This record gives sequence, C-alpha cells and structure tokens, in this order.
Amino acid sequence: MRLRQLCLLAVLMIGAKAHAEDPSNTGGSTPLSLSAGAQITELQQRLKDSERQREELSKQLQSADATRESAQLSRLRQENQRLAQQLKDAQGGGLTRWLTEQQQWFVTGGAVALIALLCGIFASGGHRRRRQWLN
Repeated sequence: MRLRQLCLLAVLMIGAKAHAEDPSNTGGSTPLSLSAGAQITELQQRLKDSERQREELSKQLQSADATRESAQLSRLRQENQRLAQQLKDAQGGGLTRWLTEQQQWFVTGGAVALIALLCGIFASGGHRRRRQWLN
C-alpha cells in the first residue's frame, strides 16, 4: 500500500511540474502575483459597492416599514376613536333612562297591586251591599 501511495505522489508531482513549466501559460500573460493583486482590488471594489447598495436597500426597507407602520397606526387610532365614541354613546344611552332598576321593580309592584284591586272590584259585582258584622 505504501508503494502505491509513493507512485501516486510521484505522478502528481511530475504532472504539477509539467503544468507549471507550460510555455503557453507563461509566455504573454502577466505574472501571477500582479493578476491576483488586480483581482483582489477589483473584488474589494465590488465588495464596497455591494455593501453600499446593501445599506441603501436597508434604508429603503426601513423607510417602507415606517410608512406601512404609520399607515397601520393611523388606521388603528381611527378605529380606537370610533370604538370609544360607540362606547360613550352606549353608556350615555343608559344614563338617560327614566327609571333605575330598583324604581322599575317598584313601579311593577304598584301596577300589579292596582290590577289586583281592579280585579277585586269587578269581581264583587260592582254593587254595594251592606256588610254585616258579626256582633
């Protein structure tokens, strides 16, 4: 197994050395360090642009959220005022009642007593007869 690994390592090193010495790659291009440095500065510039765009978009999102929340807040305030007015009207209607509950029961009892009195008068036949008391 060790021999197999050594052979594989040797083949990889020979292939890497041949690839590194390829005259077509090194002939007309810039050195590796200069092209990498240019790519790094380009990527850094793109990163700065992306961060700036992200900040602008986050500000736009926050302003859109604030606008939506203010619209929702104004709707809730209007609904709160409407419900408060309805509550005030409902409570005000109870205060303008003529009689309290206790007074209503008193009037009901009086009406029942009056009806009982009238029923008693009409049940007696409507004529006066002399009542005799036992002596």
